[in-house]
Parts: sequence; C-alpha cells; structure tokens
Amino acid sequence: MRELFVGSRTAAGEDGQPHRFEYYVLIGQMEVGGHFACESYGVKVREAGGETAAIPDLTVNTERIDSLMELLTRNTVGPAGVRDVVDDWL
Repeated sequence: MRELFVGSRTAAGEDGQPHRFEYYVLIGQMEVGGHFACESYGVKVREAGGETAAIPDLTVNTERIDSLMELLTRNTVGPAGVRDVVDDWL
C-alpha cells in the first residue's frame, strides 16, 4: 500500500495547545471478481508525535476520495474523530 501526502493542518486542542495533523490518501489494490484488481483508496490521519488512524479501501473513485480528504482537512479532523466522519460520509 502506498501513501500520498495531501497536507497538514494545525488547530488548538481543548487543552489550548496546538496539535498538528497530517493527511494521507492510502492507495492499494482491491480484487474484483477473482481475476481482476483495481486501485482502491482510503485515508490516514496522523497527529505529529501522537496517534494515527488509517482506514483503507473506502472507494475506487478518485473524486470521492478527493471529496473526503477535503472534508477531513477543512474541518481539521484528528485521528480520534476520523472513523466517525468516514461513517457519516459513507
């Protein structure tokens, strides 16, 4: 699986301290029908010096993964919240 760095965002946490999050698109392969494979996309969010959350194989559509990454970065979603956002997005 490959990772494509999308960008980073910094936001103040509840403790008032800055937290820096890095966003990645995960690129893998998904088997289709036993004889074919297609590229699949997922997301990874990492807090600098902290926790990481990765969710592979969310879609095979590049426009959908771009939309999700824009949503995550615009709202500065951290690793703890990424699963909830993805569940709502699906």
